[in-house]
Amino acid sequence: MFDGGCPSEVTLLQRAVGELHVAFKRFGAETVLQDLRQVGCLKARFPRRVTPGWIDMVMLNTGGGVAGGDRLDVSVDVAPGCQATLSAQSADRFYRALVADAPSQVRTRLTVEADAALEWLPQETILFDRSALDRRLEIDLADNARFLGVETVVFGRTAMGERVQQGWLRDLVRLKRSGELLLHDAVRIDGPIDELLRRTAIGAGAVASATLIYAAPDAAARLDAVRAALGAADAATSVWNAMLVARILGADSASVRATVIAVLATLRDDRPLPRVWFC
Repeated sequence: MFDGGCPSEVTLLQRAVGELHVAFKRFGAETVLQDLRQVGCLKARFPRRVTPGWIDMVMLNTGGGVAGGDRLDVSVDVAPGCQATLSAQSADRFYRALVADAPSQVRTRLTVEADAALEWLPQETILFDRSALDRRLEIDLADNARFLGVETVVFGRTAMGERVQQGWLRDLVRLKRSGELLLHDAVRIDGPIDELLRRTAIGAGAVASATLIYAAPDAAARLDAVRAALGAADAATSVWNAMLVARILGADSASVRATVIAVLATLRDDRPLPRVWFC
C-alpha cells in the first residue's frame, strides 16, 4: 500500500520563478525609484546615491543558485534624464541540470530613454558541469541614451578544481538604438565544453569570458583609453556606430575580473564601483 499516488509516477520537482521590474524617474536633479515589482525569488534592494545625480540598486536571487527549469525575468525602464546603476549581490551560479529538465531560462529587457544613462553591472555567471542555460539580454536605447554593460561567463571555478566537461549554453545579447539593431551577439556551445574551449578558434584554453559594451555618443573617443586599460590581457575592442565592444578571455575568473574592473574605471570616470563587487 502506498501513500501519495502511484510509485511509478514521475516526480515533478519544484522550480524557481522570479520576476523583477524596476523603473526610475527624474525628480528635480536626482534619479528616484518610480516603480518596483518583485515576484518569487528575484528582489531589488538598497537604492542609494553614491554619486550626485545617480542612483545605485542591487539585485539579488533569494534562491541562491539557479537550477534547470528555473525561469527568471528582469525588466528595467530608465526615464528621460535619469542615471542609474544596477548591480548584483553576488555571482549567479547555474547548477547541474537533470536529463529531463528544461534549460534555465533568463530573460532581461533594458529600456533607456532620451538623455538617460544605465549601467548594467551584474557579477559573474558561473556555470557548473552539466548545467543548461538559455539567456537573452535585450537593450533598447533612445537616440542619445547611454549604456554601459558587462556580462562575464565562467566555465567552472578553477580554484576549486572544477571543469565543465559537459554543458549546454545559448547566450544572446541584442542592442538597438532608436529601433535600429546595432548588435546581435549570439553564443551557442554545447557538448564537451571543456574540450571545445581548448580549441584555438574557440577559447584557446580560456575558462572565463567577459563582454563589455559601451554605447554612447563619445564611444569612439574612449577607444584609446579602453585599449590602455586592457593592457596585456587576452582581449580586443573596437568601435562602430557610437558603440564600443570589448571581449576579454582568461585562464581564470580572477584575471578577467581584474581587467573588467580596470576598463570600468576608465569608462565610469573613476566613480566607485558598487560596494557588492568587493564583498
